[in-house]
Amino acid sequence: MDPDLIAAAARVLDANRALGRMVAVAESCTGGLVAAALTEVPGSSDVFERGYVTYSNEAKMEAIGVSRDIVETFGAVSVAVAWAMAQGTIRHSHADIAVAVTGIAGPGGGSAKKPVGTVVFARAMRGGDPDIVVADIRHFGDVGRSEIRRQAALVALDLLMPETR
Repeated sequence: MDPDLIAAAARVLDANRALGRMVAVAESCTGGLVAAALTEVPGSSDVFERGYVTYSNEAKMEAIGVSRDIVETFGAVSVAVAWAMAQGTIRHSHADIAVAVTGIAGPGGGSAKKPVGTVVFARAMRGGDPDIVVADIRHFGDVGRSEIRRQAALVALDLLMPETR
């Protein structure tokens, strides 16, 4: 596994362990890469609570309760869907903080409005105000599927850090 991902995951685990926080993730375009990085680190089980790989729209709806209306209105790669994924992960877990990632890793699936390399992230906190959206849209460019997924996983891990935003 990529050493940068493992190092970022170790930082996330150490920082959240120090605060007594559990983390969870919901992943679409990264396909479990964030969860894999977290679980690559020994001792991750005392911080990493669970991960969802919700690759299809149906999985997003069934596993973490993203509403069909949100998916159909905004599309899977949107702040609205990422935010619903993060909120759903908090609701369907025991985690204190959750991050969601959805995007277009390519090589197909892009459009003029949402080109390959577009990835949307959201973070939710247990007890946080659901009306305050913490989200980010990144455009990594068409740098190849593996690199888009790697960069997206690094951003998702960064969003799990306590001092982020």
